[in-house]
Amino acid sequence: MKFLDFLLLFPTLVALILAYFIIKVHGKIFYDNKRRYHPVAGTVLHQLFNFHRVLDYMTDLTSQTKSFRLLSFTRSEVYTADPPNIQHILLTNFANYGKGWYQINVLTDLLGNGIFTVDGEKWRHQRKAASYQFSTKLFRDLSSSVFKSNAIKLAGIVSEAAISNNVIELQDLFMKSTLDSVFKVVLGVELDTMCGTYEEGTQFSYAINEASAAIMYRFFNFLWKIQRLLNIGSEAVVRKNLRIVDEFVYKLIKSKIEQHKKVMKGDILSSFIELEETDPKYLRDFILSFIIAGKDTTSITLSWFFYLLCKHPHVQEKIAQEIREATKVSDGSNIDELGASITEETMEKMQYLHAALTETIRLYPAVPVETKFCFMDDTLPDGFSVRKGDIVSFQPYVMGRMKSLWGEDCEKFRPERWLDKNGNFKNESPFKFTAFQAGPRMCLGKEFAYRQMKIFCAILLGSHSFKLADQNKSVKYRTAFTLQIDGGLYVYASIPRE
Repeated sequence: MKFLDFLLLFPTLVALILAYFIIKVHGKIFYDNKRRYHPVAGTVLHQLFNFHRVLDYMTDLTSQTKSFRLLSFTRSEVYTADPPNIQHILLTNFANYGKGWYQINVLTDLLGNGIFTVDGEKWRHQRKAASYQFSTKLFRDLSSSVFKSNAIKLAGIVSEAAISNNVIELQDLFMKSTLDSVFKVVLGVELDTMCGTYEEGTQFSYAINEASAAIMYRFFNFLWKIQRLLNIGSEAVVRKNLRIVDEFVYKLIKSKIEQHKKVMKGDILSSFIELEETDPKYLRDFILSFIIAGKDTTSITLSWFFYLLCKHPHVQEKIAQEIREATKVSDGSNIDELGASITEETMEKMQYLHAALTETIRLYPAVPVETKFCFMDDTLPDGFSVRKGDIVSFQPYVMGRMKSLWGEDCEKFRPERWLDKNGNFKNESPFKFTAFQAGPRMCLGKEFAYRQMKIFCAILLGSHSFKLADQNKSVKYRTAFTLQIDGGLYVYASIPRE
């Protein structure tokens, strides 16, 4: 056969091979007359072709049908944006949907046997321990103090830029300040990545970001196990940076165990040691899971929040006015005085701020897609079946853009949709507003995240106003497992005149 003939036949051969694997793996869903399976909307290759806009691609598919399948070479992936289905997955038949071997296999190198990579009894044990830690007054008081301290430090950096009329990359500052906050609350150590005064801390911060990004790439890279074996490519990045992360964390754990006295410090690590949980590997996996989960989620929400406030200056001014009225801080007060005025009582009065943050999360959830593994064959409330081994996902980003759930103005930023006629915040069903999950896996850090975001917003918006550096530049998300603003968020800050 001539080479040219082979080139002409090659696409046909590839198509036949793909068809063979699809029929072999997914044939049952086409010919099973006893069960109905969700309509096939495409394959994972379609996702790959739309990688740069994958969330909008999934939104387009969902506008045609609330639930559908995408086919891959090894399994089916079911995507649903139907609240009754989500309630079934997260609550009614909770035991049948978990992390599963696939996610655990990908994430174990980074998170070990932490709460986000285990199912069953191991998960229940860690969930109970974490729930206790988050509920103590000592923890709440410590976290509020840490949030204020880092928010004031960040406001100082913003003030210097405002005086000099310099552009600020706000997303990067939020990433650093929230990591500093989470690290202090979890480990009781000042990381100070904002100012870079702690060299080992800065190295840890860089390493954990690099390792996390490389680990997440495994979901798209079917050759990652080979690369790990050969220690090449992204897997070489994983190994190098995990070594730095582990050395740093184990060193801190050892120091804490050796120096610990019978006095509760409030941070999670000290509390666990107080309860005689001293296995270094267990502590490493547990606390690293919370650092990974907490370091990006609030910073991403804050970044989109400030972007939306810049696009809607009337909302920004309304929130600033609410902060002034709640704190009763006089004109000319400094940032430290503003911080001292922020208490649980004053934050409770900031109902519009709470609504605006929630509206941001509806439109730009930090984790845009949540994935579960189906352990046994099941039938969802919509009457369609899922098979053992299927990946079943619900999509907070897509659901925030559904007219059937939020009305004709679903794509509009409108905080008022979260307020009742008296101006008080009103909740929505967690099976409709799914950013914090629901049922037994409801996010433990939800109140922790809101407290941090409200403190940061109260201090920053109570002392500055913000506008985009380039009013005409379109802002897009970066396709990843968290919804970062692609290229960062560049703004100007100004200090309101007295």
